Amino acid sequence: MSTNPICEMLGIKYPVIQGGMAWIADAELAAAVSNAGGLGLIAAMNSNGEQLREQIKKAKELTDKPFGVNLMLMSPYIDEAVSAVCEEGVKVVTTGAGNPAKYMEQLKSAGVKVICVVASVALAVMVERMGASAVVAEGCESGGHVGDTTTMALVPQVVDAVNIPVIAAGGIADGRGMAAAFMLGAQAVQMGTRFLTAKECNVHPNYKEKVLKAKDRDTIVTGKSLGHPVRALKNRMTRDFQAKELDPATTPGELEKMGAGALRRAAIEGDVKTGSCMCGQIAGLVNSEDSCEEIITGICRDACALLGRSLEE
Repeated sequence: MSTNPICEMLGIKYPVIQGGMAWIADAELAAAVSNAGGLGLIAAMNSNGEQLREQIKKAKELTDKPFGVNLMLMSPYIDEAVSAVCEEGVKVVTTGAGNPAKYMEQLKSAGVKVICVVASVALAVMVERMGASAVVAEGCESGGHVGDTTTMALVPQVVDAVNIPVIAAGGIADGRGMAAAFMLGAQAVQMGTRFLTAKECNVHPNYKEKVLKAKDRDTIVTGKSLGHPVRALKNRMTRDFQAKELDPATTPGELEKMGAGALRRAAIEGDVKTGSCMCGQIAGLVNSEDSCEEIITGICRDACALLGRSLEE
């Protein structure tokens, strides 16, 4: 896979990118993924500039391989985060939750490759015009904030609409998923849920165990009425949120309050009953705790076998 355009662009061995999961994608996970040949990502989420710098510096101590930062564009500290990325010499960012136009020139001038996460063809075309180096076409099977279109339908339409490399995300956890993504025209895959159960992932053990025990129908999407739907594993929190969301007397403010801090409660504190265990539909296929190296080499080996390719091609 060394001749893969995403691998060549990013200087990585395998076309596998780790999702920028808030409260989960830290320096240790990013470094482990990068050391295994993929592209690890640190989630900037709502971190201020100094907090993000600490994570970037820690990742540099743990790996000499390329790694990136996921920028949440709606963060109140996004200006600081972008400056930290540029000043610390990070070579690649993925962007989500907003329009990256304001920061494109600053990032590109600093030599940063910008890869935008998109949930529609229109957005993919728009960010290509802005100068994005690639796009992540993320289907609604994914965990966390989701769009409306499935990966199977979205990826080929985005591939046909843009001239930059497309990375497939949503519902991918093994070699079959990667092979399918390649057949749809993608050049790489991004996975979040699969790395939740990586040995190097520092998510709370309760969260990890809930993912490992999940079945095919154990996720639910809530928050559509707020305009930013989220997919998570079913629990008391999602049940109560859904009931409130269906109640016409519930105000948007009440729903926002219910969701505030829910991901942190699950990922950091281990509260998998009233916290939000964001996770993709593919969780039912994730049933073992493996190292990042085992995950990446396994998925690439199996995909190559299905596609009749060699890992060295």
